[in-house]
Amino acid sequence: MITDENAPTAGGSIHRLLDEAFAGIEPTADVQDLKEEIRFNLSARADELERSGLSPADAARRAVEELGDVRELVAEVHEGQDATRGALPNHLRYRIRPRPSFVVRTVVLSLVALAGLTVIVLGAFGLVPATIGWLWVAVAAIALPIGVVTADALRQETTTNYPPPTRRAIGFGVGTGLILAGLGVGWLVVRGLELSWLVLAALLAVGGIVLLSYLGATTTNRHKPWVLHQTAEFEDRFTQDPASAARFGIYTAAIWVVAFTVFVVLSFTVGWAWSWLALVGGFVLMLTLLARMLFPPKE
Repeated sequence: MITDENAPTAGGSIHRLLDEAFAGIEPTADVQDLKEEIRFNLSARADELERSGLSPADAARRAVEELGDVRELVAEVHEGQDATRGALPNHLRYRIRPRPSFVVRTVVLSLVALAGLTVIVLGAFGLVPATIGWLWVAVAAIALPIGVVTADALRQETTTNYPPPTRRAIGFGVGTGLILAGLGVGWLVVRGLELSWLVLAALLAVGGIVLLSYLGATTTNRHKPWVLHQTAEFEDRFTQDPASAARFGIYTAAIWVVAFTVFVVLSFTVGWAWSWLALVGGFVLMLTLLARMLFPPKE
């Protein structure tokens, strides 16, 4: 028996007819999955019709006709997706993925800060010959990248929050960098820098704390509507009373000014063995004030 190699086959006709049926439909991943599933089912049906006596072309055409309008099937898939999304928790339903460029910047800057911290730690244990000059570089390598990462992170829209204005984000970054720089200069004094540099350390740290306190106290709501709706029952006092938030910022600044002043005075008088207690006391006092102001006892 002689066969024509160029004769149309059921499989070839199905591929062509299926492409024509899906013409004009957006080829999303779910639509492509549906198309491949339909292709498999049509091939099986065409083989069945061909065994019943139809030609390959007629079997393929009959199988596609029995399928009906593929646009209705695509619409059912989309409706199923919408129903699934509606059943998801809000944090997944409204999820926003970090931008790749932001992730790369954060990783690179974090590695720079980690290198600076490594120099400081190894120098403290005498594992590397860390001179004062290199320690200055290490402090800068920590304070600057972390400040930039802080500002950059705040400028990214998240699943729950809108980004703040650029100036406020930069302010948070500067405040973070100042505090780290102040702590770094204080460490340099421990490593042999003159005690007079403690004044600069205190000014940097206090300036950063005051700046962050001001920005935190004057920050307006950045939550997205679905978050506000979900957490309306759990609003804290600062959300309900902006004046209390402002007072807390002022109180925090006063506490840390006093704490760093006592720290400097004790460092020059009784030494490092006791001066650090002033910072611990300031931190404990700030946390106590926060608890009292943020969640006041109910009458």
